[in-house]
Amino acid sequence: MSRRQQGSADVKTFGGFPAEAFRFYQELEKHNTRDHWHRHKETYDSCVREPMEALAAELGEKYGAVKVWRPQRDVRFAKDKSPYKTYQGLTAGSADSVGYYLQLDAEGLRMGGGYHGLSSEQVERYRDAVDDARSGAALQRIIDELTADDWHLIGERLKTRPRGCPADHPRVELLRYRSLAADRVHRVSDGIDGEAAVRLVRDGWDALAPLVDWLDRHVSTTGGS
Repeated sequence: MSRRQQGSADVKTFGGFPAEAFRFYQELEKHNTRDHWHRHKETYDSCVREPMEALAAELGEKYGAVKVWRPQRDVRFAKDKSPYKTYQGLTAGSADSVGYYLQLDAEGLRMGGGYHGLSSEQVERYRDAVDDARSGAALQRIIDELTADDWHLIGERLKTRPRGCPADHPRVELLRYRSLAADRVHRVSDGIDGEAAVRLVRDGWDALAPLVDWLDRHVSTTGGS
């Protein structure tokens, strides 16, 4: 599937994800073959791809470039030769490793936001900003609010504190991160099909906006301070 962005005239209004979308991935996890995929491609197109493209079109104006990722796996250098991803991903934000994501799979909807794949320069900018009393305290407040609302911090981090960081630094745990994001999962059993998904995604990304904005401002090499 080619990547679709906001602006396509034939994209429908997003009305949520039907229950068949989650069942599609439940079956794909058991039968990840080209034969199974092509026999159920109509379900993928109507219940997964089209709603994702409609959601991308609605979110694009507020969150920037939105991409719906192709379902095929790149198996050229992988030991696992399963041809298809067992999830459908959507990302939004800048091209500088920052932004929001949404993943639909058999379990439900996973959404998150942050930075992934930081360069050495970005890691240095991140640590300088965390170390700074003003910007570091601002990030700590953002993180505290997110974790209190059941968001989980994820990202690559050191086993110990960075070299030269004092053990009693007030934000030593944040300084350990080399990439930083927050995410959470809404399970199918929580009633996330249909219109409920619209509210979940919008409210979720709105909640993540302070974290993404902080990272964009202090870490991005294209738009940082």
